[in-house]
Amino acid sequence: MMTDPFSVLGPHLNGRRWSVTALMPGAESVEVINGKTNKVEAVLNRLDGRGLFSGYVRKPVATGPYRLRARNADAEWEQDDAYRFAQVLGDMDEYLIAEGTHLGLWERLGAHPMTHQGTKGVQFAVWAPAASRVSVVGEFNQWDGRCHVMRARGSTGIWEIFIPDLTVGCMYKYEIRDQSHTTLPLKADPMGFGAEHPPSTASVVRDLRDFEWSDDDWMANRASRNRHDQPVSTYEVHLGSWRRKVEDGNRALSYLEFATELVDYVRDMGFTHIELMPISEFPFDGSWGYQPIGLFAPTIRYGTPDEFRQFVNACHLAGLGVLLDWVPGHFPTDEHGLGKFDGTALYEHADPREGFHQDWNTLIYNYGRREVQNFLCANALYWIREFHIDGLRVDAVASMLYRDYSRKDGEWVPNKHGGRENLEAIEFLKRTNELVYNADAGVMMVAEESTSFPGVSKPTDQGGLGFGFKWNMGWMNDTLDYIQRDPIHRSHHHHQMTFGLTYAFSENFVLPISHDEVVHGKGSMLEKMPGDGFDQFACLRAYYGFMWGHPGKKLLFMGQEFAQGSEWNHNQSLDWHLLDHPSHSGMQNWVRALNQTYAQNPTLYSTDCDASGFYWLEVDQADLSVYAWVRQGKNGKDPIIVVSNFTPAPRTGYRLGVPNDGTWEVILNSDAAEYGGSGHNLAQSCESEGIAWSNQSQSICFDLPGNSTLFLRQRKSNDA
Repeated sequence: MMTDPFSVLGPHLNGRRWSVTALMPGAESVEVINGKTNKVEAVLNRLDGRGLFSGYVRKPVATGPYRLRARNADAEWEQDDAYRFAQVLGDMDEYLIAEGTHLGLWERLGAHPMTHQGTKGVQFAVWAPAASRVSVVGEFNQWDGRCHVMRARGSTGIWEIFIPDLTVGCMYKYEIRDQSHTTLPLKADPMGFGAEHPPSTASVVRDLRDFEWSDDDWMANRASRNRHDQPVSTYEVHLGSWRRKVEDGNRALSYLEFATELVDYVRDMGFTHIELMPISEFPFDGSWGYQPIGLFAPTIRYGTPDEFRQFVNACHLAGLGVLLDWVPGHFPTDEHGLGKFDGTALYEHADPREGFHQDWNTLIYNYGRREVQNFLCANALYWIREFHIDGLRVDAVASMLYRDYSRKDGEWVPNKHGGRENLEAIEFLKRTNELVYNADAGVMMVAEESTSFPGVSKPTDQGGLGFGFKWNMGWMNDTLDYIQRDPIHRSHHHHQMTFGLTYAFSENFVLPISHDEVVHGKGSMLEKMPGDGFDQFACLRAYYGFMWGHPGKKLLFMGQEFAQGSEWNHNQSLDWHLLDHPSHSGMQNWVRALNQTYAQNPTLYSTDCDASGFYWLEVDQADLSVYAWVRQGKNGKDPIIVVSNFTPAPRTGYRLGVPNDGTWEVILNSDAAEYGGSGHNLAQSCESEGIAWSNQSQSICFDLPGNSTLFLRQRKSNDA
């Protein structure tokens, strides 16, 4: 009975007579109610003290929508009989699930409100192949695992049951008995679409059907916005601490409030995309979402799944793309989660040398198990299809690629060839990227990958992992190390700002200044800058100018656009009051101007991933700490010069070679007063001279402010 309670419970034909058998713990008597007449059809016989009742009924009642009425000394209750309903999953579902190729897995597993055999209720299905019994429990059955024992579906390991009368919003978990019939801690639904507010841990039934999107234009054209030759400037956000309602208990904003406040702000700032730190349901606030339990559930901290959809819809209507931080590399050990889900190492490796992450005290997915790989691949597709997400930033890829990641000798298991590469994880990443791009070529798959693993952003048919972009962690580490040094010492580390160009076009890079750079004692971006007061702000503006002028897409963590004074704290709002100070509002104006200039000049983005779009003018002026280069469009079109001075000393009469003769205009100057700079009277244009310089036949002479970055563009004849 444990694997097929339907063989005993519910209506059955016994010879020529129909019977109904019900297990109703706590009942002293049970009646069968005719669903058409609402009259008592039969009083069932009590068979034992467990609450098992059975009796004969007429065929029209047994095959119709009968109900069960139970009584004891304290109460009377009535319910439909879950065991009168046929199975929902089809043979093809079983086949695809067993094969590990069910691309719509979330449409079959999990909890689904539906009308089945004319009755409204919820269909539940879960994968637990080593279980001896699986039940759905919740307030609707007093969390009693005897009431709704599920049906095992053949050899697939899938268990299912349709429970009538349940509705959206009801809480539930799975009660699972392992192979020795020991009852495990209650488990949340791995494919649940909703969850209780932490620290409570139950899953919640949600209905993903019938949401009315109004972003058709965006969806039809997003491929043209996410390409390598388009402007991508991303604002990374932690929803819980971007802004808080102090007057309302210092709570975080809701998805609906983000749909106006965050969207309006990001659009005004000129960013093209919002990247959300993980919003898949997670139990511990301090993990920032990087230890998720419910991969298919947008966290309830800010609202329901449909309210999250409204946020995404609002982003699209405002012309903003939405990326999600996605965490398929590990999961926490919380007892209600995936660990030992059916009493065995189901989602994780059994051997801790493969299945336990020492750095984070988390479990590692068994990518070589086809059902686990299917679960993760389907999750990526789920966010793209059900929530119109424009891309996924895959967290901690390096930890997935190598079996010896952060492990000492003897603490890891070599692959089948004796090597350190995690071949199963590599195959998983390739397959995920292929599936996502095949489903919608307009999305972005971005890897946070910190090693020199080759071909991360190359197509899989060319031997790559298949990502669209890769975070340039080397560039970030080198340039931040340089910029934190006292200017007097920077000349000895000049190469740190240029080394990135030796590999800048080996991948499709994103230049990331992310949350990781402003936590754990690292300080905010402003705090990293040497000196104090004016020089710190000037240095940070110059650095941002260097970043926006450098090849590669851009990513900046929230708060750094206005020079947040202290490092990020996930428990509190950003320090928005700092914008009352001109230095901070000037920084905000500078980042807004960088975004606008970037988006308005194809030269600065169309060749981000193409070596033909860049060459140095001055790369060896270590004694001056000055760098100058040319960004140009395809076929050398519309060149823009970027020049950075990373000392406080101004360079009066600085001469620089230019690619063409004519008038060169300053289109951005980080030292301008409107950005909090000195506002010194700097010529806004200068005529080229036939003096060879910087390997160019023409040159210009101008004053270069200290701690500054300038952008210069040649004036066209029709601009005069």
